[in-house]
Amino acid sequence: MTQLTDAQLMADRSKFLKNSTTVGITCVSFSGGQPKGGVEDGPVEMVRFGILDQIQGMGYSVELSENMDKYRTMQPAHDPPIGKLKNPRYVSMAARRVAEQVQAQCSQGRLAVTLGGDHSIAMGTLVGSSAVYGDDLCVVWIDAHSDINTPSSTDSGNLHGCPLSFVLGLCDESDVPADSPFAWVKPCIRKTRLVYIGLRDVDAGEKAILRKHNIKAFSMHDVDKYGIGRVVEMALDHVNKDRVLPIHMSFDVDALDPSVAPATGTPVRGGLTFREGHYICEAVAETGCLVALDLVEVNPALGDPESLRQTVAVGCSLIRCSLGESLL
Repeated sequence: MTQLTDAQLMADRSKFLKNSTTVGITCVSFSGGQPKGGVEDGPVEMVRFGILDQIQGMGYSVELSENMDKYRTMQPAHDPPIGKLKNPRYVSMAARRVAEQVQAQCSQGRLAVTLGGDHSIAMGTLVGSSAVYGDDLCVVWIDAHSDINTPSSTDSGNLHGCPLSFVLGLCDESDVPADSPFAWVKPCIRKTRLVYIGLRDVDAGEKAILRKHNIKAFSMHDVDKYGIGRVVEMALDHVNKDRVLPIHMSFDVDALDPSVAPATGTPVRGGLTFREGHYICEAVAETGCLVALDLVEVNPALGDPESLRQTVAVGCSLIRCSLGESLL
């Protein structure tokens, strides 16, 4: 008897993907949302490590977005801060291009996988996926940080800490005036459709935002208290109780403990274990609802060669689990 591939098993499970055995890959070589160079090389290292061959080995076809090299060359010659925000024009240009590429992949019914790059690119990935799947799109955000600062609440001005405030519509008119580079970003994600797992380093202003808008978040305290299985179940129940809505999962590797993923720009100790991170991806894959995945903040410039190898290997493994790879 012929054994079914992971892609075929996932196709039987998939509830939304019209072309479920094809993965649409967008590599975003971009670091403008934060100050540490090297994260723009994260996608290159994952490809070099063999992620495309690994996905194909699971039985999937792979379709690459076009002209992905342009992220490195689109930086404006002059991009002064706007208020506190650093590199605002560059971040906006990159996010808008990401949105177009992810929307194109989703519109073809493929599972859209975006390799970053810093987490500011999620402003684009969420605009792109929601353009196809609408405002019932659920967002499962796996991160040590909540990335929900507004242009006025951010202390650092680094836009990788702000993407969710734009897509949730939390920015007021003074944050995003009509002539802002981000005026094109319209609210596209419902607050009730966002859930966090793994938080442990949240700014005071972000805590206030989460409480004000009653946004559901499971911190590492909850993981310790309930265990990862129960946390994932509660998270999915909150945004997608009957598992009948599409899911976009955005996974920052700094959600993992630095002992698991050391080559990342903002590591915070006390994070998810190797198995906890993978369990999240396995559980989301089992729902049949996953339509888009971001894997971001792998930074090859940080740490020694073994730290890089370890982090890239984990990133590739998380992607495979999200696509249906299982232990048995």
